[in-house]
Amino acid sequence: MNRSSFILLIFLLFIFWVNEGVSQPCYSYIDPFIGSEGKGNVTVGPSVPFGMVKPGPDINRFANSGYSPDTLMPVYGFSQVHVSGTGGGAKYGNVLLMPYSGEFNSTHQTSLRSNEQTSVGYYGVKLKKWNINVELTTSAKVAFHKYNFSTGSKGILIDAGAFLDEGDAPFSRENQHLVGSEIEIVSDHEVRGYNRVRGGWNNGAAYTVYFYAVFDQPFNEYGTWKGNQLFKRIKEQADTGEKTGVFLSFDKAPSDQVQVKIGISFLSSLKAKQNIENEIPHWDFDKVLNDCQQQWEELISRIEIDESATEEQKIMFYTALYHTMLMPVDRTGENPLWISDQPYYDDFYAIWDTYRSSHPLLTLISPSRQTDIVNALLDIYRYDGYMPDARSGNYNGRTQGGSNADVLIADAFVKGLKGIDYKTGLQAMLKDATVPPGGKEEKEGRGGLADYNTLGYISDRFVRAGNRTMEYAFNDYCIATVAKGLGNTKVYQKYLRQSGNWKNLWRDIENHGSKGFIMPKDHKGNWIDTIYCNGPKATEEYVLYNPLSKEWPVCVCWWCGFFYEGTSWEYSLMVPHDVPGLIEKCGGNEAFRKRLDTFFANDYYNVANEPSFLTPNLYHWIGRPDLSSQRIRKIVDGNYNNSRSGIPGNDDSGSMSSWLAFHMMGLYPNAGHSYYLINSPYFKQSVIHQENGKNFAIKAKNLSDINVYIQSATLNGEPYNKAWLEHGNIIAGGELVFEMGPEPSDWGTELLPPE
Repeated sequence: MNRSSFILLIFLLFIFWVNEGVSQPCYSYIDPFIGSEGKGNVTVGPSVPFGMVKPGPDINRFANSGYSPDTLMPVYGFSQVHVSGTGGGAKYGNVLLMPYSGEFNSTHQTSLRSNEQTSVGYYGVKLKKWNINVELTTSAKVAFHKYNFSTGSKGILIDAGAFLDEGDAPFSRENQHLVGSEIEIVSDHEVRGYNRVRGGWNNGAAYTVYFYAVFDQPFNEYGTWKGNQLFKRIKEQADTGEKTGVFLSFDKAPSDQVQVKIGISFLSSLKAKQNIENEIPHWDFDKVLNDCQQQWEELISRIEIDESATEEQKIMFYTALYHTMLMPVDRTGENPLWISDQPYYDDFYAIWDTYRSSHPLLTLISPSRQTDIVNALLDIYRYDGYMPDARSGNYNGRTQGGSNADVLIADAFVKGLKGIDYKTGLQAMLKDATVPPGGKEEKEGRGGLADYNTLGYISDRFVRAGNRTMEYAFNDYCIATVAKGLGNTKVYQKYLRQSGNWKNLWRDIENHGSKGFIMPKDHKGNWIDTIYCNGPKATEEYVLYNPLSKEWPVCVCWWCGFFYEGTSWEYSLMVPHDVPGLIEKCGGNEAFRKRLDTFFANDYYNVANEPSFLTPNLYHWIGRPDLSSQRIRKIVDGNYNNSRSGIPGNDDSGSMSSWLAFHMMGLYPNAGHSYYLINSPYFKQSVIHQENGKNFAIKAKNLSDINVYIQSATLNGEPYNKAWLEHGNIIAGGELVFEMGPEPSDWGTELLPPE
């Protein structure tokens, strides 16, 4: 070999090493655009894990994320606080910035967009109207904006009165409403102020977002506005209940690039300034971006999937992990309501969605973070009186069904999370179960508790009686679990009995060949065939409907129906704490299998909502984990992908995403229990790198598009015949190895899951 050939060979080997020999960082597979179209409703702007600040474009004022993929809709600015993947009325969208060129003659500056880009910690777009390039990144409490102006004058407005989903009526149910705003130009580099808003999805009390903005270039001209009136060279506008803002000119700045850091606080504008000094004391945009990326890498790389996974699978999986850890939001040190040495988290939006798979996933990835979240719930109980089922803007609400923070306490308890005061946890759970919330049934606690604790079910006197009865029974089981572990036998026995209350609404009627459904009763114990529900406009016209029907009338309101976001076909299978009892009620194993088959064949299963999250796994309890795996693969392959519409419903703070991530690994939790159900994985190997320093590997030998059935398994080298795995097996470290084949086998058919 001559010298030039040798040099060429070395060069080619180097290129191969760069492109193939070194793995990409896990965060590089995250695509924040997944779920931005269709029903996902995710935010596309940057965020650190559980970050308080989530800057991003505001395009659709009535979307919770503020985003719309419709490029014919203009951008009207970039606000600093958003939620992700949620439904219902919007929340936040506070403190909006917008760069512009030309004369400032209106407080509303909008532009169409092009060249939109997003990745972990980054969002970029071109404002076509003025040819301005916008780039965003963030730390936990500070947004970093970079604007590149190409031609014309350089202006930036700060709208201190901006927010999403502005209500037209003064007391409309889910809209946000301005309470007041204030703004002040502090120097030729600094602006501060606040935005105070009430309402939104949880119909919450007023919350205040304070800000402090620092520019890297001096502005030479300025003005403010109040309402619709502009005031040139006036530096401040006090709060009189109207919208306020500033407009700034940078025409004499030496650079066409203007950068701005916006610190956010829920305490004061000086605290917002301090957040800038603590988190981003420099002007290095790339350093902030890299810090954000590394925070994500440290978390999501704790689950390492095999390199043989396809590019699409890697993108789907790591994006799912990403979406799971955007909310709730870590506001430790930013609680305006009380002083405490405990963590403070907000934007539980809502635990009704996230208890099923999001929090169990976080317990695997970062148990210390889940411990902080549970401690935050207990601190909210100490000072607000109840743990939330949902919370946003420092205010509990809305409660959709049960007191589902109870499930998080029980799940942490059975999985051995340390550093939690479980005695206080049991007190908080018992408060939910015994003290009616007193006219605040959508804010906290258990609505219809008087019925539940006297009749053993909730009658038609209360809305959402069906799912509330089902959820309270499960919540009672969670109370019994913690009480038993703490040695409180009396409480354990009482709530274990009450966990069977779901049977009190079980009616032996037939539908599509299946017998037994959760149906409404009146307070005298009489069955009701059809019930009335008022429409979403709360008019005097009422709609008659059948809870068994798949096709509900368009005007049925979930909040005032017998079930919340579901039908009796769905909720009659939602007994996660007593699946054997459910099977017995349905007529035994064969009848239960036929019922599940009918459920899926007739499209009663709703992939886009949480009540049926566990249902595809129920075949495990009749000794047919192969059928569970069949259903799950069909659901995943038919409804999830790596496109922008790749999430089948509202992501609900990452709930849809966590469901996917678990099933791609081949596991699924039954929240409040210490085990995971085992299904056929999508990866030949996944390794959980745990905080305790121990690794747990899941390996699937001979896995292929054809070989999707588990033939046999070993756990740490010993034969393993159960289609479920204890949490303790994972935290102890080791490996679970499957032999895969093309046909169902008898593996996992005899030793059934607990309960």
